[in-house]
Amino acid sequence: MTTLPDRPNAALLVIDVQNGVVADAYDRDGVIANISILVDKARAEDVPVVWVQHSDDQLKRDSESWQYVPELVRGDAEPLVHKLYGDSFEGTELEVLLAERGVGRLVVTGAQTDACIRSTLHGAFVRGYDVTLVADAHTTEDLSAYGAPSPDLVIAHTNLYWQEQSAPGRLGGTTETAAVTF
Repeated sequence: MTTLPDRPNAALLVIDVQNGVVADAYDRDGVIANISILVDKARAEDVPVVWVQHSDDQLKRDSESWQYVPELVRGDAEPLVHKLYGDSFEGTELEVLLAERGVGRLVVTGAQTDACIRSTLHGAFVRGYDVTLVADAHTTEDLSAYGAPSPDLVIAHTNLYWQEQSAPGRLGGTTETAAVTF
């Protein structure tokens, strides 16, 4: 249903699963295992896997904390998008990469739920994409000391509000790793 013409394909986005981003993330190992399952499934179905990597003052480019976690290995032919902002589209070549591949539907995984995941979900949606959030394949760190809800509640709330997302000509939604279809 995407509003993007001639874009029948799906892509898997793997956002910011970097050492420094997920070091203290909620259910880190479970989320990474689910993302690994999805990467393998996408590859088996010849679905593009697009890797997104954030850098900023805390995540210095080429530092150990900036590197992707060792459990997830990008294929040589899989695009890597470098970003400086929460929304993976902002100031990057992501839109061009997706257009070249005829992608109108995104399956979103990664970190941080309440920052880059949320920004990218909304950024994709307003740009005309159908956007599925994989409910058990995104995570965040505990920011409750700063007044935020606990990570499990942040994740649950994001899953709750995204499952009913809709707008003219496009849909949002959530699904579990085991039920993902491309």
